[in-house]
Amino acid sequence: MNCIFEKMPFEKQVISLLMLVLILSAFQQQEKPTLYIIGDSTVRYSSNNGGPGGAGWGTFIHEYFDTTNIAVSNQAMAGRSTRTFLKEGRWNKVLSSLKPGDFVMMQFGHNEGSIPDTTKAGHRGVLKGTGTGTKELVWPDGSHETVHTYGWYLSKFIEDAKSKGAVPIVISMIPRNKWKDGALERADEDYGKWAKEAAKKGGAYFIDLNKIVADKYEELGPEQVKTFFPKDHTHTDEAGARLNTASVVEGVRGLKRLSLNKYLKKAEKQKPTLFLIGDSTVKNGRGDGAGGLWGWGNFIPPFFDTTRINIENRAMGGTSSRTFRTNGLWEKVLADVEKGDFVVMQFGHNDNIALTDTLRSRGTMKGVSNDSVEVYNPLTRQQEWVHTYGWYMKQFINETKAKGATPIVASSVPQNKWENGIFVPSYEDYTAWAQEVANQTNTYFINLNQIISEGYKKLGEEKVRSAYFNAKDRTHTIEDGAEYNAAAVVEGVKSIGSPLKHIYWSMENFNSSYELRL
Repeated sequence: MNCIFEKMPFEKQVISLLMLVLILSAFQQQEKPTLYIIGDSTVRYSSNNGGPGGAGWGTFIHEYFDTTNIAVSNQAMAGRSTRTFLKEGRWNKVLSSLKPGDFVMMQFGHNEGSIPDTTKAGHRGVLKGTGTGTKELVWPDGSHETVHTYGWYLSKFIEDAKSKGAVPIVISMIPRNKWKDGALERADEDYGKWAKEAAKKGGAYFIDLNKIVADKYEELGPEQVKTFFPKDHTHTDEAGARLNTASVVEGVRGLKRLSLNKYLKKAEKQKPTLFLIGDSTVKNGRGDGAGGLWGWGNFIPPFFDTTRINIENRAMGGTSSRTFRTNGLWEKVLADVEKGDFVVMQFGHNDNIALTDTLRSRGTMKGVSNDSVEVYNPLTRQQEWVHTYGWYMKQFINETKAKGATPIVASSVPQNKWENGIFVPSYEDYTAWAQEVANQTNTYFINLNQIISEGYKKLGEEKVRSAYFNAKDRTHTIEDGAEYNAAAVVEGVKSIGSPLKHIYWSMENFNSSYELRL
């Protein structure tokens, strides 16, 4: 064969080699294992109107896996129980695609509780427990159905998956936001217990997600956990879903013999990252001093030991807490945030604008409540649910915490406003709301507005106007002004006792020139 190959013209040799590479690549792609996920709306949530609703943990789990080596297929369906997932043919669809080396995560329990019958209320219900009991039903069309126990359905999924050479992983249901005497209601005496029993009986892996998440919820406390559930006590928002996703992955890592672990991305980076998010007062333009204007984020790195911590200024001029999210900027930051990182967030300058402003449509509702309103966005030409400033800030905070990182809220820097030589405060309402959000979520807070305002008063109007701002702009600082504000941020970090102060600071600069500049 080598002789035949050598006798081929050079061009045919190249083509043959390329064909061989393509065939091998296709074969390898075909053999890539798949992680299938089945369950209910807490795994994959669906919303008909795109408004305030929820998210399931299965939506984000692909972010934890090296998807060049494993595919992730979330086949969960809202409103289904183990019984209806099987009856509707959804399990058979997954089963027909399973191949040796695949994995199947299964989490049910939220929709099984009703008495099984043929009514709308009972069409999802199953028999309790893990036994072999059955109940015969006759539907109005004359068809018969045999209803089994919750454990029986899980056992079937387990046995079917194993028969195809796949690895079944049983997961207990996530807890609801239901509390009694300061303790969260758990499923360790019913569906969580039965899921564990079915897994043990069938020789499947088991992740006690109910316990993992419940422990985290109790550590956070009822008030903060409440922010994860905007609609009801079962369905979480994205921040809650991401916390649940991280908890599933935590469970996977705890199963040392589970081969799924080899497809997970590396758990932690060599050193943490301090992310900065905000508007143009944090990063003006491209951060290159165009027009002589700078944001304070450019002057943060010298205060830290960058051999031990990375600094990434991801702020974007012109954004509000709303548009930093809706424009996809936060999604990109969050994808890079890992356990041990820090996120300093400062918004407010662009939130105090009309909700449907035709220039940028970046305004938010005032306050910190969970209120929202549906508006027509003239830029996207679509309907959009707009929330309060506080709601958007809480999403940043909760999603940061769900990734195991530390959020730090900073109030907006003040404007250069004076009347008769007296400094005029600005953004006092957004400062108050930022502090209220931080208090509600037990988050570090830097009152940057107050620190800088007090500094400006001591320096006086002439010094501030001439040294920190140009003659045309009272919001955006020139280089010395941005450096002054950066030192004020560091002063705030020193005052709150964050790990940023104790571990990652640069002694020479952190002990800071801020006092000298006053």
